[in-house]
Amino acid sequence: MQKKITILLLCCTFGVTEGFSQMSAPRPPRRTTSTLLADNVSFSKQRHALDSAITKHINSSEDELPADDLYDTWGTTGVNAGRVEIAQVPDSIYFDCTGYIPPIEGQVTSRFGPRWKRYHYGIDIKLNIGDPVGAAFDGKVRITKYDRGGYGSYVVVRHNNGLETVYGHFSKILVEEGQTVRAGEIIGLGGNTGRSTGPHLHFETRFLGNPINPEKLFDFELGEAKLCRYFMVKSIAFDWSNQTKTKQKGKTANSNRLYHKVKSGQTLSHIAERYGTSVSKICQLNGFSRKKVLQPGQRIRYN
Repeated sequence: MQKKITILLLCCTFGVTEGFSQMSAPRPPRRTTSTLLADNVSFSKQRHALDSAITKHINSSEDELPADDLYDTWGTTGVNAGRVEIAQVPDSIYFDCTGYIPPIEGQVTSRFGPRWKRYHYGIDIKLNIGDPVGAAFDGKVRITKYDRGGYGSYVVVRHNNGLETVYGHFSKILVEEGQTVRAGEIIGLGGNTGRSTGPHLHFETRFLGNPINPEKLFDFELGEAKLCRYFMVKSIAFDWSNQTKTKQKGKTANSNRLYHKVKSGQTLSHIAERYGTSVSKICQLNGFSRKKVLQPGQRIRYN
């Protein structure tokens, strides 16, 4: 009898203990599959609707070019068709660069700026003849021409963000004027046509016909835009114009200078009388005194 009581007490104790352990143990979370599935379906529908709206907008605006609001003309005669002066360019403007795709990956071999006896308004990127070159942004082809003394076979694309890009020295052009292109779409094959010393892509970025250094907008080593939105300030974007103006002023000043080549036996008086000026002025222009002995073949400035 005593054994039965002991066994009964042990069973009760075990049952109570197990009950407490079950009560203290954390309960597994309830399955909410149906709710989560409903959320997934709702999100999927929203995403599909958004994709459809974007696709519809793209398809409906294929023939539209937002950049047309900035440009007064659509010409095919040259890179700067509208002949817009920098003074007429807005003081500042944002360019959306989010859709940028590098026209080609390669080493930059020549940069924007003075080069030899002319100004280099773009950058040169090394490539092989026949390498595919793509459009930098969505847009529409404005020019496909051949320029024997410069760009060679080249393409100009006007982009939706307001910029225009120029691609020079193609061996073959693969697009037509007026054609709509997407960023990265192949527009030509690399070459060595026109004024070129070797196979490369001459690449320019322009706004209202005026060049902006492409390296202000893009990192060609990383192959990406430096900023999603490039804030163009006219005084910074076109700072190169100050250099060309100074150079042009120097050329104009030099072109107004007149010289005389001294012949045997000629004196300052002879030269002054011949050109209707004075000995004093000739000495002042050339930086020497009246006692200067002239040598045959010497160039003397008289104006």
